[in-house]
Amino acid sequence: MKKVQSRINNIFFRVFGSFAVLILIFAVLLGIIFVSIYRSTTEEYNRQELARVAGNVAGSIRNFVIDDEKTAFVNYISSFSEFEDAEIWCFSDRNAANPMSDDFVNTADDMALELRDFRKLIENAFQGHSRIDTFYSEIHKSTAMVAAAPIFGEDREVCGGILVVKSMKEMDDTINRSVSLILVSSVMALALSALVATWLAHIITDPIKSMQTMAHEMIEGNYECKTGISRTDEIGDMARSIDMLSGRLKENEIERQNLEQMRMDFFANVSHELRTPIAVVSATAECLADGVVTDEAKISEYYERILRECKSMERLVADLLILSKMQNPNFKIEKEPVNLIHIFDDLIRSAATISKEKHIEIVMNCDKGIYMMMGDYDRLRQMFLVIFDNAIKFSPENSKIYVTLKSGGEDGMMTVSIRDEGIGISKEELPFIFDKFYKSKLRMNAKGTGLGLAIAKYIAIKHDGSITVESEQGKGSEFIFSFREISEEEYMLSESSDK
Repeated sequence: MKKVQSRINNIFFRVFGSFAVLILIFAVLLGIIFVSIYRSTTEEYNRQELARVAGNVAGSIRNFVIDDEKTAFVNYISSFSEFEDAEIWCFSDRNAANPMSDDFVNTADDMALELRDFRKLIENAFQGHSRIDTFYSEIHKSTAMVAAAPIFGEDREVCGGILVVKSMKEMDDTINRSVSLILVSSVMALALSALVATWLAHIITDPIKSMQTMAHEMIEGNYECKTGISRTDEIGDMARSIDMLSGRLKENEIERQNLEQMRMDFFANVSHELRTPIAVVSATAECLADGVVTDEAKISEYYERILRECKSMERLVADLLILSKMQNPNFKIEKEPVNLIHIFDDLIRSAATISKEKHIEIVMNCDKGIYMMMGDYDRLRQMFLVIFDNAIKFSPENSKIYVTLKSGGEDGMMTVSIRDEGIGISKEELPFIFDKFYKSKLRMNAKGTGLGLAIAKYIAIKHDGSITVESEQGKGSEFIFSFREISEEEYMLSESSDK
């Protein structure tokens, strides 16, 4: 059952089914339209012609009846049958004051009047009205068009009537032949559509099968395979996209392996860095405890060494805890109105000592004194401090760091830019600098943990903001933050709600 359903659902049957449905609909519509137009046109033409003939025949027979010319009547009827494709049936109105003589009646009244459709037309003619109708005639075994007309006597009284009967068998035969021709054409079209559907199905399914095979290869981890399809249509575009996807997956796999190796190296380094200070602290403490060191200066030096190693371990653990906390989707920052100017004033004072050692000048650019946003002062300070620390670390002496604040535009988003004139970031490293544990191999970053920028990124996200970087190697880097700026009304509202 599944196999049959699979065959029915394949592309060939869908394409062929679409063609078949369209052909059948077209054949039915064509047949209906042709039959309707042909029948209406033919009937209208015959109706007009038969009405004219019936009027002329009724007038001629009236003259024969008035003049009592029986021989001329018989000759007229015979001549009419020879030259016209119709029959004339003459009837006498038995209920008239002066009915037409039976000598001018050329049909058996009882036979004709037994047929309901003929009887209605004769009765109409006896009432002095002309009428034309089309119906199936049991006498002719086909559709017949019948025109009725009254015959008036000398005093203009209806004395009889005529029926001019024309068989429409030729029209019926033409319609039947046309319908048969349409059916034969439909069958031929269905056969042709099967060939076209097969051709189209192969055109569509062959490259799809190639792409399916390639997809299975990529699932198995083989990213070097290609579809080998070179077409200029949508399928060709899809094949090229899959080939590009394969290439990207290959690159990503290589990058993933590199990052995984880097993380493993980092954890190894962290373990080593933790073991070393722990060993130092342990050995130093044992020396102090055993009284091996007695000199006061040496004792003080040993204490300072213990304190320095402890702070180093504390910094590493603190960074890991902060990052873990920031990655937790349930962790929410307590926000309050914060003026970024205050944060940067604090940062510049804190960084002044380090920046002065390298003679680095920090340039502040802002067009007003208040840039308010909702946030956590300490977290924001920590985020910007990461960027400041990197900017100073990777900038040469006698350079500048530019801090630029811009108010929000129509979208209400303000931007913070921190740009340095340092060594910059290579294009290869740029996509990964915000990854956890990613650390450049530069000597200046030897003591780094690779967590600073990741922490900065998550702090920005927790503040419903974003952080991007633009950098060119040898020309410096620019970190751009975007946050929603709050208005004075929002600030006053938040102040009042806190109270």
